[in-house]
Amino acid sequence: MSPIHQALIHDELVERRQRLEEAIVTLPQAAQLRELMSEVDLVLSRLDTGTYGLCDTCGDPVEPERLAGDPLLRHCLDHLTPRERRALEQDLQLTWRIQSTLLPERELRVGAWEATSHYEPAGPASGDCCDVVPLDDGELFFLVGDVSGKGLAASMLKSHLQAIFRSLVSLRLPLQEMVERANRLFCESVGTGTGRYATIVCGRARGSGRVDLCNAGHCPPLQVRGGELASVAATGLPLGLFCSSPYEVSSLEVEAGGGLLLYTDGLTESRDRGGSEYGPERVAVVLRAHASRPGRDIVAACLDDVAAFRDGAAQVDDLTVLFLRHLA
Repeated sequence: MSPIHQALIHDELVERRQRLEEAIVTLPQAAQLRELMSEVDLVLSRLDTGTYGLCDTCGDPVEPERLAGDPLLRHCLDHLTPRERRALEQDLQLTWRIQSTLLPERELRVGAWEATSHYEPAGPASGDCCDVVPLDDGELFFLVGDVSGKGLAASMLKSHLQAIFRSLVSLRLPLQEMVERANRLFCESVGTGTGRYATIVCGRARGSGRVDLCNAGHCPPLQVRGGELASVAATGLPLGLFCSSPYEVSSLEVEAGGGLLLYTDGLTESRDRGGSEYGPERVAVVLRAHASRPGRDIVAACLDDVAAFRDGAAQVDDLTVLFLRHLA
């Protein structure tokens, strides 16, 4: 952790300590508050001696994303106390329950569109996000994204990002303005110097087959167009890098029977036993071979092919696939 961040934590803890002193005088749980003040004093002393952020047991750095959430932590994940381990397990269980409520239905029909999705976290907490929101007049908003990093911090930021978009969707803003606002809000919540960002691809699909699409540093979606495939490149930087980043929107015409395949890098960066990557080329081969099949078959074919490629190797990253079919 940089000296600047440590100085900010020091100032913030000093301010919180002052509030603790005031609370001890008036609140009934004074004994517990005194224990908390002792922890704050210990962290302040560690900041002064240059040992802040190091695990009490092994001396290695505590994970930065965990310290960002709780500056009083004194143990890395490998050396949690039994109490800390129980608390973390409970947090992960709660996070999974919250995330489950944010997922769209696996198969959803909205007007002239059919959406089929698969969401597969690599662990109990995921940084992938996937959403399909029905709009007026048979239109739908869709989103696939991936927050950098892993674990609980990435998972909570993913939920926060999805909540931002859900709020903005209700305002019926033009897509470009929606993404630019989402970027500013995400930047402000993540803060600078954290190394956190999110790649996303999102859009609005109309009953006519027109799709407004914005790709912010994400894996290129594949459009099924007749017997051919077209890749949709990124039109902007990932969210969270710069608060004033501009974004562009491209418009696609998806004919009846055509569709869009969106996915996270948990698909293309899957590795086999020898360490080779699956790659976007294999995604295109699978989609081309099953392009005329129902959405559920296309998603299943992608998952079956990448599983066969891994040949028993562990899935180490979250994996999300969404296929949108224009029916009429």
